[in-house]
Amino acid sequence: MLATVLQSSRRVSSLRCAFSASFASSVKDVPMFINGEKRVSSTTKFHEVHDPSTGRLIARVPDCTQAEMTEAANAAQAAFHTWRRVPPSERARLILKYQAAIRDETENIAKIITEEQGKTLADARGDVFRGLEVVEHACSTPSLLMGETLGSIARDVDTYSFREPLGVVAGITPFNFPAMIALWMFPLAAACGNTFLLKPSERVPLTAVKLMEIWHACGAPAGVVNMIHGAHDAVNFICDSPHVQAISFVGGNTAGRHIYQRGTSNGKRVQSNMGAKNHCVIMPDVDYDSVAQTLVGAAFGAAGQRCMALSTAVFVGGVEREILPRVADIAATKKVGPGFAETSDLGPLISPQARKRVEGLIQSGVDEGATLLLDGRNPTVPAGYENGNWVGPTIFSNAKPHMKIYQEEIFGPVLVSLTAPNLDDAISIINRNKYGNGTAIFTRSGAAARKFTNEIGAGQVGINVPIPVPLPMFSFTGNRASIMGDLNFYGKSGVHFYTQLKTVTSAWREKDVISASTMVMPTYTK
Repeated sequence: MLATVLQSSRRVSSLRCAFSASFASSVKDVPMFINGEKRVSSTTKFHEVHDPSTGRLIARVPDCTQAEMTEAANAAQAAFHTWRRVPPSERARLILKYQAAIRDETENIAKIITEEQGKTLADARGDVFRGLEVVEHACSTPSLLMGETLGSIARDVDTYSFREPLGVVAGITPFNFPAMIALWMFPLAAACGNTFLLKPSERVPLTAVKLMEIWHACGAPAGVVNMIHGAHDAVNFICDSPHVQAISFVGGNTAGRHIYQRGTSNGKRVQSNMGAKNHCVIMPDVDYDSVAQTLVGAAFGAAGQRCMALSTAVFVGGVEREILPRVADIAATKKVGPGFAETSDLGPLISPQARKRVEGLIQSGVDEGATLLLDGRNPTVPAGYENGNWVGPTIFSNAKPHMKIYQEEIFGPVLVSLTAPNLDDAISIINRNKYGNGTAIFTRSGAAARKFTNEIGAGQVGINVPIPVPLPMFSFTGNRASIMGDLNFYGKSGVHFYTQLKTVTSAWREKDVISASTMVMPTYTK
């Protein structure tokens, strides 16, 4: 196995997998990866994968059979016994090789993301890059695995600790970031000495296939990372499998609560990152044009389909009268269209069901009395794309906390605005919301920023930064109803999630040192 890791000399920059390229021209069944082999499932149950910008069928993803999922888990369990003994520095070399390969293949991965998920190519490149940053940080895992030592805690007694891998761990990833979230998970878990079972979203499996192709082309040993497909049965298999020791999940609240409850009831460690309602506070002292530009990008980028989208603005002291018209004017110029078109600012939503849900929430805002400043329903799109899942930038003013558009995570390009007479009331509005993923304040006052930082109940705070997703040397630190589990994603907390401490106390008595040879029969004495 070590030879496989160290001696693989393929030029990963020239990887061009025929499987990935073929999806543009034909519909094929998405393969699994079990024990290092790409295989087609024997199931008769499939989910269809459609291009969100056209509705065109591009692939079928299987509901893997119980036997196939069991085989994948068994392969991971078998590989763990050898992989855990690979020195951390050698595991890190594989991750280093993988990050270089991801960097070389960024454009190809981005094109797959755009085809199956719909986001613009520029946004897809960002999806890959933010995941790549975590892979790069995983290369430093050996230093994060180091423990502590205290000598002579008693006469001739020393104590030391170190981190060990858990065993087989699993990741369940969402549709909105097909590359980034997967790359948050399995490279760091593998660098820590675990083996992995990946289940990508059945809506966007092709990116994960590409990531697996590159992983194995880098010389990764068979069974270290395995991939299965499916929906409810696959999720429940992961929650119930006796081999799986921990589960990392990103997605919606219903699935997240189910995974946390079922996984923990089976004795597994679970981190479940779920919904969000990210607020920003805009103080009266800001530059109006700058903030308006920032709000447009943060609210409508990725068509609003990101858990850190800045979907709710709280304007303090009447400043909305100056800023919201600017936001609406800028947003109205943004073009909705296919992700491969350079002129597109927003791509489609993931599915017709998602579009229908967002449109229904927009109508609920109108019905409940909010002011619809900009209506993104039925936007104009290029010819040939009429069947896409399109919703354009949408803006509400005069929203109230009881309204459905405020209470629910819309997960579309919709900005909801509220007002507050002062900063204290703005903080109170945010802290009463059940979610705590991220928040931001825009101000020129250091005192206001400090007060906001100290009093706000969200895990990630931006000061004049609209989407404060931490770089990987820190951790993704959402809180309250946005996460279940005690350990956060990536960074030092991520290493702690994928490992457990072992503490050793040893006694080596000085009197037992044999200072000179003797021919006398050894006897036991107190």
